[in-house]
Amino acid sequence: MRFVRDHIIPPAPPPRRAGGPLAWMRNNLFAGPGNVVTTLLILGALAWIGPALARFLVLDAVWTGTSGDACRPEVIGRPVGACWAFIGEKINYLAYGSYPAAERWRPNLFFGLLALGAAWMLWLGAPRRDLGAWFVFAILPVASWLLLSGAPALGLASVATALWGGILVTLVVSAVGIVASLPLGILLALGRRSDLPVLRFACIGFIEFWRGVPLITVLFMANVMLPLFLPGDVTVDRLLRPLIGIALFASAYMAEVVRGGLQAIPAGQGQAALALGMTRAQAMRCVVLPQALKVVVPGIVNTLIGLFKDTTLVAIVGIADFVRVLEAARADPRWSAPAIPATAYAFAALFYLAVCFSMARYAGFIARRLAAGDRR
Repeated sequence: MRFVRDHIIPPAPPPRRAGGPLAWMRNNLFAGPGNVVTTLLILGALAWIGPALARFLVLDAVWTGTSGDACRPEVIGRPVGACWAFIGEKINYLAYGSYPAAERWRPNLFFGLLALGAAWMLWLGAPRRDLGAWFVFAILPVASWLLLSGAPALGLASVATALWGGILVTLVVSAVGIVASLPLGILLALGRRSDLPVLRFACIGFIEFWRGVPLITVLFMANVMLPLFLPGDVTVDRLLRPLIGIALFASAYMAEVVRGGLQAIPAGQGQAALALGMTRAQAMRCVVLPQALKVVVPGIVNTLIGLFKDTTLVAIVGIADFVRVLEAARADPRWSAPAIPATAYAFAALFYLAVCFSMARYAGFIARRLAAGDRR
């Protein structure tokens, strides 16, 4: 049977526009009964918590003052929220700890170099990102240590690590863990998949050992037990020891994340690269490893966020990180007021939230960027 059209069908009107805020809300917030209930519950929780947070953090907050009296309701005659005057008074101590005031340009320069390295590596359109990788993974660690701890030969006075503290220590510990864990984790993951039994079992033993030990145990071993096994005339800096322990601990977890990505890549990818004349090292570096890292971007970022938050554990072994310095600052009797503890913890929460949320959002951007080719 054949069907022949004997008249012209008029063109149909264009479809209604599916974009705009209302369409986005309908598709993402009210797409079904479950979404409607969840959205309403979240909105209700925000309506309940939001005003209280706004009053505490902004509306009833105290922004100026020189002592805890400025944050006492009975003194100022009104309800008191967050005592931001306390944070403003202690901000230098929270940022640098007991680092000498005359030498604080050195931590500031370190912050600038760290920001430069991060921007160079994270900006996808940055020129010569290969040089940026050398800067971040080779030059920056050495330069930062010489800058912060001192180099008399270069005219920089020595500053004991016992004087470091606050945000400075938190960034140093997290930066060392992040910079060291990614390349070490990749090497361990490749070694675990090696055809050489000695190398494979050595990497497996290393990974399983560090994954089977709690981080707090690693820190205690580094700061308390390690000096007992060293000769009497050999000492290791009290901050350098936990830095090495954290780097090794994080690299073991990173290795398993990368190994999961390598296992997700079909074997045909490497075989095709070998068929094109590449060596096994070239095939792994140019074909297999980039695809594996693309797959595990969420896992890598999740590990790095966890590592950044776990830096607070160094306070247990006597390192003056941000949280430990914050506790010391709020113990100042001159700033004794009911709102001080809540303000200190609110400031810490906002600091960690800002850093971790930024890392998560950038990871989402990278994931969407890398997935653009898969949608074509």
